[in-house]
This record gives sequence, structure tokens and C-alpha cells, in this order.
Amino acid sequence: MKITHSGASPYVRKALACAIARGLDSRVERMTIATTDPALQPLNPLAKVPTLVTDDGATLFDSPVICEYLDSIGDAPKLFPAAGPARWKALRQQALADGILDASQPRRREVALPQDDGRKEYVALQQGKVARALDAFEAEADTLGLLTTIGEITLGCALGYLDFRFPHEPWRPGHPKLEAWYAKVVAMPPLAKTMPVG
Repeated sequence: MKITHSGASPYVRKALACAIARGLDSRVERMTIATTDPALQPLNPLAKVPTLVTDDGATLFDSPVICEYLDSIGDAPKLFPAAGPARWKALRQQALADGILDASQPRRREVALPQDDGRKEYVALQQGKVARALDAFEAEADTLGLLTTIGEITLGCALGYLDFRFPHEPWRPGHPKLEAWYAKVVAMPPLAKTMPVG
């Protein structure tokens, strides 16, 4: 398998963390490619990373799809629970943590532009989304395991992205349980081996 790679992308990190958690890391070749590179377009019409090329030549994109595919191969314990309450919890946590990323990535670009009232309002709107998501995770931090589900892996990547891109906006104050959980999981191979760079 091959995956389009960017060392700074939290979505790529999420896919690679899943591969590591499931013991597939050695089977995934990283292809470093810019989203502006025309060579990416035949693989993914959206020209986004990550894009996974399977061993049989199929292409998959968007991190939830890639992670679910990786969960479908190999013999390691599943990150996507079977149908039932545990599955809905993991998928909800994945969506909430992806929402942190979806609100943070464009905000990083916006703050580099002239700050008119509309842009300031947009930035504040995205900050509010992240703050509410962090509060929600703090409220359920006692139920989080050690990167055993797709929700937990996505949350670990989201918190790491906040540290990476927004160190001037620390998320830990007011979230002591989440801070304690993250301190444990950030040292585990899926996150430790995929620290963002760039």
C-alpha cells in the first residue's frame, strides 16, 4: 500500500497512527507529495492528503475512509467497534475530534491574512467550536481508553495538532482530565511515531 504523505497533516497522522495501532505500518509506503502537485490529481480528484493506494491499485481518500479500510485488514484488535453503542461512541468521538481539526486548519490560514471584522468573526467562530469540543471531551475523559478506538486515535491527533499549530492558545487549562489522558497516550507508538513536522 502507498499513502500520500505530509508531515504536518493531522489527517495523514491519523491514518498512519491507525496503521501503527493495527500492526500495518511496515506495509504502508509513504509518498511525500504536495497538494499542488498535478501528480496527485489522478489519484484523488480533490488533490488532498491522505490518499491511500491499496495493493490492488484502488484509491481511497479522506481519513475516516482510509482508517476504516486499514481496520478491515490484518489481525490486530479492531479500532472500529462492532455495531452497537460502543461503535456509535467511537464514531461520534471521531467526528468531534475531526471537527477540532476542521475548525483549526482553515483558522491557521485566516490569521495570516489582514484582520478585518469578517475575518475576526470567522476566527472567533472556529475558536468557539474547538473550545466546546474540548469541554465535551473533558466531560467524558474518564471513559477514554488507551488508543483502542478510532475516536481515541483521532482525539490524540487533534490535541497534538493544537500543540503543534496553536501553542500560544494552550488547551490544557480547564481540561485536567483530558491533559492527564493525553500525557499517557502521546508516548504510545501510534502518536509517538507520528509527531507532526513542518
